[in-house]
Amino acid sequence: VQLQASGGGLVHSGGSLRLSCAASGDTLDYYSVGWFRQAPGKEREGVSCISLKDSNTYYADSVKGRFTISRDNAKNTVYLQMNSLKPEDTAVYYCATSALEMYSPSWYREVVYTSWGQGTLVTVSS
Repeated sequence: VQLQASGGGLVHSGGSLRLSCAASGDTLDYYSVGWFRQAPGKEREGVSCISLKDSNTYYADSVKGRFTISRDNAKNTVYLQMNSLKPEDTAVYYCATSALEMYSPSWYREVVYTSWGQGTLVTVSS
């Protein structure tokens, strides 16, 4: 499966963005999909995941209550709605897929994901 992440941009603190992860070559129904981010000078970290079978959702504590992950199987796309953005959310955001059903806390382990998109930059100004 090939992934294309989009929707990043520059937004003021408190603003919103919606990231999209569009898939080609296979159907996202067959995958758990995660969003990760990497801020300048920091390691990549897990942000959110929507699981394969039951569409259970998982979030990092830092984004819980502000971000929402969802999938639209008809469009073969997974979304990350980001509200109340903060400067510390500034990062390159990546989506990734795994053929595994996801549970907490394994969902944020990068090794369980096998396909990665190219990343989209989110910049939140203060």
